[in-house]
Amino acid sequence: MTKTLDTVVPPKSREDLDAALADVLAAPRDGGTLDLIVVRPDHGQRLTPDTARLSLAGGVEGDHWARGCWLTLDDGSPHPDVQICLMPSRMMRAIAGGPENWAPAGDNLFIDMDLTPGNCPPGTRLGLGSVELVITQEPHNGCQSFTNRYGHDACVFVNTGRGRALRLRGIYARVTQDGTVSVGDRVRKIT
Repeated sequence: MTKTLDTVVPPKSREDLDAALADVLAAPRDGGTLDLIVVRPDHGQRLTPDTARLSLAGGVEGDHWARGCWLTLDDGSPHPDVQICLMPSRMMRAIAGGPENWAPAGDNLFIDMDLTPGNCPPGTRLGLGSVELVITQEPHNGCQSFTNRYGHDACVFVNTGRGRALRLRGIYARVTQDGTVSVGDRVRKIT
């Protein structure tokens, strides 16, 4: 299903987001759930398939990352450390309500799991479906588009102070084992 980026949700206040923080931080530390998959075929476009193929060569199949992105290797190819964008579902729910409002955020996988540095530091390996990912160090920050879609307070909340320290805007990962993921898949840490 194609989603438009002009989805309007009433912006949440800083107080609303502070009140939701306990629930966000109560996410499972392991054995979470993949709640939404988003493919960005081009800038300004979003698809929300139930299943997607992920690969080291292409990221999320059909996503514009494979054709180039803001961070590149010396040869000009897209940098694998920003290949897959992950965001905690509970944070997105606090910001935008139900999953029908999440795709404009621009993340690929929305996961109900604790993605904070204390639980998923860079180097953590995650398995979901038949895919394996490794969390990278590249910071993931909200931008002007995030502010336009979800409000100033939401962007400030995830980009500064405790929200930034906890990486509530999300994290980046790269594929280490190609495979398929589906909404509802269990997400597990691999030791």
